[in-house]
Amino acid sequence: MTDEKRHDECGVFALFQTKPDGQPCPADGLSAAQSVYYGLYALQHRGQDSAGIAVSDGETIHVHKAMGAVADAFTPDHLASLRGRIALGHVRYATAGSCTIENAQPMVQGSKLGTIAVAHNGQLINYAPLREMLEETGCTFQSTSDTEVIVKLIAKSYKKGLERALTDTIQMIKGSFALAVMTETSLIGARDPNGIRPLCLGQTENGWILASESCAIDAVNGTFVRDIHPGEIVIISDDGVLSFEFGERTSKRTCVFEYVYFARPDSVLDGISVTQARMNMGMQLAKESAVPADVVIGVPDSGLSAALGYSTASGVPYAMGIVKNKYIGRTFIAPTQQAREDMVFVKLNAVPCDVRGKRVIVIDDSIVRGTTSRRLVQILRRAGATEVHFRISSPPVKFPCYFGINTPTRGELISANHDVAEICAEIGADSLAFLSGAGLLEACRQCNPAADGFCQGCFTGEYPISVPNNDTKTK
Repeated sequence: MTDEKRHDECGVFALFQTKPDGQPCPADGLSAAQSVYYGLYALQHRGQDSAGIAVSDGETIHVHKAMGAVADAFTPDHLASLRGRIALGHVRYATAGSCTIENAQPMVQGSKLGTIAVAHNGQLINYAPLREMLEETGCTFQSTSDTEVIVKLIAKSYKKGLERALTDTIQMIKGSFALAVMTETSLIGARDPNGIRPLCLGQTENGWILASESCAIDAVNGTFVRDIHPGEIVIISDDGVLSFEFGERTSKRTCVFEYVYFARPDSVLDGISVTQARMNMGMQLAKESAVPADVVIGVPDSGLSAALGYSTASGVPYAMGIVKNKYIGRTFIAPTQQAREDMVFVKLNAVPCDVRGKRVIVIDDSIVRGTTSRRLVQILRRAGATEVHFRISSPPVKFPCYFGINTPTRGELISANHDVAEICAEIGADSLAFLSGAGLLEACRQCNPAADGFCQGCFTGEYPISVPNNDTKTK
C-alpha cells in the first residue's frame, strides 16, 4: 500500500433497461453504458486501480476494461461502441489478485449455452481450494482474481439453468460477496448470507439498477427501492424482478467499517445513513473521552461528520482545520517508505488561522500503521497548535480483514502491538482515545434500531465465518 488508509475491494453498478411496449429503448436519453459510467463515477471512492463495463445487446456481450480511474478508462468513443440495454460495471481496488488488466472486471466467460459477465465486491476465503479443484477438471485461468473462480463455477453449471447454476455456485463459495451477473438477456444480483458487503436495488423510469451504494442510484436520477437481503438472489429480466433465497437465513453481519470509512457520506446502507452514523460516532466519542480544547477539526473526508458530532455533543467549536489536496490520489507512486510517509504533507495541510495558538482536537476514522496520524500532528504543530488531542471514531484495528478490505498483517497494525499510551507517544499527540466497540454499535443503531448485526472482525478478531488460521491473505 502507498498510503495509510485501508481500502475496500471495489464497487459494482449494473443497469437493465426495459423495452417499452415490447419495442427497442428510445434513442433519446442516456444509453445503458453511459448510465453505468456515471454510476461507477459515483463509486470511484471504492476503487481506482481499474474500471470496466460489459454490455449486452440481447445476443452478444461486449466489454471494455482499462487500468486507472473511470475517467481514464473510458472515452466517448468507448461508451458509444458499447451498445445494448443491459450493462454491468465495476471499479476495483486490488485485494485478491494483483493490480493488472487481467484482473480487471467485469469478467466474461462464454460457453455453448451462452455468455456471462460477472462483477464482484468482496473476497472469497476458499479461493485457493476452489481454483485447484477447477484446474483439476481442466479449467484454465487468465487471472489471479477470485472473481474468475466465480465465473468458472457458474459457467460449469450453466447447463442446469441459470437459477440452479447461481445457487450451486453461491453455496460453494465462502467469504463476502456482492455479485452482479449479466447474461445476454438478464441481470442478476446476489449477496452473501451474512450481508458483509453492501448491495442495493434501484429503479429508473425505464429499468432497474443494482449498485454497491445508494449514492450511485442517485447519480443516474434513479430511485432507491431496497437493499438486497443477505442470502438473496434477484433476477431481473423483461418479465420483471424475481427474488428468492439461496440458503438458510443467517444473521446479518454488515461490515461496520463501511459506516466508519468506506461508504460515501450521502449513502444509506441497510437503513443506516452514513453521515448520521458518523455524526453519532463523534457524539459518542465526546461522551467517552472529552478533553478541554478550543477547536474540533476532522481529517477529510470521513472524519468530518464525526468532528461535527463531537463538536455538537461537547460544545467545542468546529473548524475546517485541515485541507485535503483532492488531486492527489492513492495511485501516486512513492518509491520508498520515507517517501510514502512524506506524501501526507502533500495530501493534507493545516489551516493556520483555525489552529494557531489553540488546543486542537483532531477526529479521524482509524489508525492503521500510525503514519498519517504522526504526520498530521507534525503539520498541526507547525501551523501553531499548542496542543493536539487525537480522537478516533472507531475502536483500535487489531486484526486483518479477510472479506474484501486491504489490511496489513497483525505485525503491521500499530494497535495490535502497542497500547493506547504507546501509540499516543508514537504519533506525538498530547492525548489519544478510541471509540469503544459498544459506542460504535450504539452510533449505528441510533440510525436504525432494527439493525441486527455487524462484522467487527478487524476490531475483535471474531468473524462471521471461520477464517484461515494464519495471518496471511490471498493477494
